[in-house]
Amino acid sequence: MSVHKAVQKSIEDKVQSALSPHYLTVENESHRHGGPATESHFKLTVVSEAFDGQLAVKRHRALYGLLSEELAGGVHALALHLYTPTEWATRQEKSPASPDCRGGSKADH
Repeated sequence: MSVHKAVQKSIEDKVQSALSPHYLTVENESHRHGGPATESHFKLTVVSEAFDGQLAVKRHRALYGLLSEELAGGVHALALHLYTPTEWATRQEKSPASPDCRGGSKADH
C-alpha cells in the first residue's frame, strides 16, 4: 500500500468495521486544496442502517469520534454525507458535488 493512501485506507477500514455500510466512498480531495500529495481533505459518503432514527448532528458526531485519530493527525477536513438506505434511495444514490476550494493557496487574493 502506498504511504499516500494510508489515511484513506484507515478511514475506509474503520467505517466499514463500525457501520457495515451498504455503500461507502472515501474520496481524497486534497488535490483540490493545494495539497496533491497529501491526505488532508476527504469526502465521505456513507449509507448505513446504523443511521436510522438519528439526526444529522448525531451521525456527524459518531463519524468524528470514529475518526478522531485521523483528525488529530493530518486530516483538516471531512465532508460528510451520511444517509440511511431509504434517504439514499430518495437521493437517487447521489451525494452532492464538493464546492471549489476558496482557502489556502487556492484563494483569489
